Amino acid sequence: MSAPIGYDVDALRAREFPWEVAGEAIHLDHASIGPVPQCARDAVAAYDDRRAEPHRLGMEDFFPVLDRARALVASLIGAEAAEIALTTNTSWGVNLAAYALPLGPGDLVLGSEGEFPANVYPWMSAARARGFTYERLPLAGSAPDVAALLTRIAGDPRVRGVALSWVSFWSGARIDLDAIGAACRARGIWFAVDAIQGLGPLALDLRATPVDIVSCGAQKWLCSPWGSGFVYVRRGLVEHLEPPAAGWLAQASSGDFGRFLDYDPAWHADARRFEVGTIPYQDVVGMNATLELLHTLGPAAVEAHVRGLTRRLLDWASRAPEVRVLTPSDDAARAGIVALVTPDVAGDSARLREARVTHSVREGAIRLSPHFHNTIVDVDAAIRAIGR
Repeated sequence: MSAPIGYDVDALRAREFPWEVAGEAIHLDHASIGPVPQCARDAVAAYDDRRAEPHRLGMEDFFPVLDRARALVASLIGAEAAEIALTTNTSWGVNLAAYALPLGPGDLVLGSEGEFPANVYPWMSAARARGFTYERLPLAGSAPDVAALLTRIAGDPRVRGVALSWVSFWSGARIDLDAIGAACRARGIWFAVDAIQGLGPLALDLRATPVDIVSCGAQKWLCSPWGSGFVYVRRGLVEHLEPPAAGWLAQASSGDFGRFLDYDPAWHADARRFEVGTIPYQDVVGMNATLELLHTLGPAAVEAHVRGLTRRLLDWASRAPEVRVLTPSDDAARAGIVALVTPDVAGDSARLREARVTHSVREGAIRLSPHFHNTIVDVDAAIRAIGR
């Protein structure tokens, strides 16, 4: 059995992940941290060399790097560069949504149990500070209860916001962004999405999917350095949101380095108004190189490849009576994560480590998360290590 792909995975591995070809490890833990491909490592190393001797830096090493990043991200998600603000992590975008969206006393924001803390604590904090109510709905098994959510969206006039992760970090369950986004848009409800576990193994087109704010760190499925990420803010919303924190480059006048003392507080008209301080350029350089690679492979081809790898795991697990699968089997209800509860999670995790298969244990389950450079051989090695 081979995964349906549109690129040469063997050539890709030899070029970008030579340590993998050498058998040093089988990385099936992209839901925790993604490996940085060689092209991005080279780009960061070259940039760091210039940064270490600043006289070697040119104008192309500053704002053009950030402009390129916004353009690459926008192209990846079906957005405009003007809708992209660069961030250092997912949490910045979640906090932006929680503190900048027009919410206050009497308003209700709905979330779900089972969310990663980065998409819970900012909403708790903002609710206390701003006076709105944040409520997490019970799960339906190992997934958010989308039916209950849609019922509340349609019938509860207090609901003014919905804040969810696209894909669950612990079960791999994927919500229907289109259905929830359409329901929110029909009632004028803000929809904020944490996309860090979805973007990469899944393609996203925000021209067709109605979401207001998308937050995403790039260190996991986008295989980029720590300190890189972005937030998307829908174009029609940008100018109506007051940034919750002020940065010295967030003003329209900030490009004139000869007039710092004029202090014009007018924000940029685009999403740059939400960027705070100096962005870690070297991390953005690495992200740019990886995004260019993903664009070359094609998001749809990557999605198909990951689907084939996860299907292999699910097919095996369905024939292993002792293994309980937390991840939905429906292709439309999952992404790149497969979560398995075996009779001996600790022992099976140790066997995976012995087989040099990187993975995680989350909420009592072994979490395997293959990506664009993995193969069926990699997946079968994990299956043999668990051995059931």
